[in-house]
Amino acid sequence: MAEGPLTVEACTENRFQEAARIQQSFIAKVEKRALRWLAERTPERMNSDHLTIIGAIGMFLAGGSYALARYSPCGLLFCCVFLAVNWLGDSLDGTLARYRNHLRPRYGFYVDHVIDCFGVTALLAGMGASGYMQPRFAAWLLVAYLLLSSEIFLATYALARFEMAYFNFGPTELRILLCVGNLFVFFRPSTHPFGLRLGVFDLGGVIGAVGMVTIAVTSFVRHARLLYDAERLK
Repeated sequence: MAEGPLTVEACTENRFQEAARIQQSFIAKVEKRALRWLAERTPERMNSDHLTIIGAIGMFLAGGSYALARYSPCGLLFCCVFLAVNWLGDSLDGTLARYRNHLRPRYGFYVDHVIDCFGVTALLAGMGASGYMQPRFAAWLLVAYLLLSSEIFLATYALARFEMAYFNFGPTELRILLCVGNLFVFFRPSTHPFGLRLGVFDLGGVIGAVGMVTIAVTSFVRHARLLYDAERLK
């Protein structure tokens, strides 16, 4: 157990094992090639910190665009643009760091995922304020996201294995799905799927929340059994 105050020297001296990144989403191979192409052409004066900031701004503006959609449906289109900005910054920052061999695994992992939690909170707050999604469903979806995130981060620490996608769906696929939903609602705002009283985003929020909680629970059981067997008491 570490003793004394938390300092730069203490962080430097502490042994750190970087987690293996597991990315098995539908478009992972295409996305990786595209990010590599972008990294090779990124101006030298721009570094991964700049891209992280761009990604965070994109996510907060996407949330603001959803809030704007309450007054103008154009907010749904703006949201798609800012989700693309978020993808660029959030996905390219790590690729650029690896391409330039400017790796800061602890700093990058910590900062990126804390910003992601704040950004998704802003995004779902905007969805809840948009008039296209009931606030309670946005809140349930946020709780489910944070629950799954907690399981992922703790599993990353305990297993040194960072899973970035489930059932071939990762962050990029979810952004695409959101944009498809935005365009659908933009053209057909009053649609109620399957004759339900729920709107498109309400139904999507329920499905998303149930799915994330299910993944969190099943992952917990699987990881707990694995760790129990690895550290079984004699």
